[in-house]
Amino acid sequence: MTRGMADKRKLKSKRMILIFLASIVGGGFVWAFITAWLITTYSEQASTRISDAAIILGAAVVGNEPSPVFRERIEHAILLYHQGAVSQLLFTGGAGSVEQRSEAEVGRDYAIAHGVNPADIQLETQSRITEENFKYSIGVGEQAGFHTYTIVSDPLHMKRAMMLASGLGMDVVPSPTLTTAYQTWRSKLPFLLRETILYMGYVCKGWIDNPQQP
Repeated sequence: MTRGMADKRKLKSKRMILIFLASIVGGGFVWAFITAWLITTYSEQASTRISDAAIILGAAVVGNEPSPVFRERIEHAILLYHQGAVSQLLFTGGAGSVEQRSEAEVGRDYAIAHGVNPADIQLETQSRITEENFKYSIGVGEQAGFHTYTIVSDPLHMKRAMMLASGLGMDVVPSPTLTTAYQTWRSKLPFLLRETILYMGYVCKGWIDNPQQP
């Protein structure tokens, strides 16, 4: 084999590698775009089913007050409660530190102040992330006799939330907030990017954990 032929083969190999890498990167961008589009379109899905309880996903609190994002979720759950779409509210979310009150406790107090019967409220105060919101709520719900749930969260959060809850075997339907603190694309875009990355990550995790599933 001449030196020229060897150089040509090396160049061809490098090109094939670059094409392969470019295909992976390009495919990743296409997948991300499709995922973001699916998340955005799913944000408009809202079920009218009557469930045993609304499960309100926690968000930040400031002292004894819910953040604007959390307040939107609480008020939407209160609306469902007063409309009779749910008979109980299950607030989720732990505390950031020992000195702070849990998100669930702050949500409960806000709901009681706005006409919800304290006897119709359940709390889950251990979780830190969305997956834990559902994981720790299962036991609370079982003890309270809940079988069906309506998930309350921000519209762009709903697709991933539904995926996580369904993956844990929960009977859930979506009910995104009618309004959201993420009102401009300057605030929506980072949230959408985050949800897209996390959703794709959970999909990949599912493929790894269950390689036989399509």
